[in-house]
Amino acid sequence: QVQLVESGEGLVQAGGSLRLSCAASGRTFSSYAMGWFRQAPGKEHEFVAGISARGSSTNYADSAKGRFTISRDNAKNTVYLQMNSLKPEDTAVYYCNAIRGVGTPDPIRSWGQGTQVTVSS
Repeated sequence: QVQLVESGEGLVQAGGSLRLSCAASGRTFSSYAMGWFRQAPGKEHEFVAGISARGSSTNYADSAKGRFTISRDNAKNTVYLQMNSLKPEDTAVYYCNAIRGVGTPDPIRSWGQGTQVTVSS
């Protein structure tokens, strides 16, 4: 069973950048499509970006297109989210999760602890 640990927490000014990492344990990581989600206070988890099992396909929420890039390194069992041109509305706890597919980004595992991203104006 895959276990996920997010990292990369930070406080940045609007327009800044952060890179989040999600380290996975288990030998089946490369079999799963992976996604990044976020949850702002008082809101539901929101899909941000997804990547196929081999990294050949990606999918982004409209709010992330052109600013965020998801990638993965299956040799390191890690998925990344590079976030540029950050906005205050990007402030949230960010989570990674295995998903059903890059085109069907439904999370299929329980949520981890996430990593806090705070963007100041």
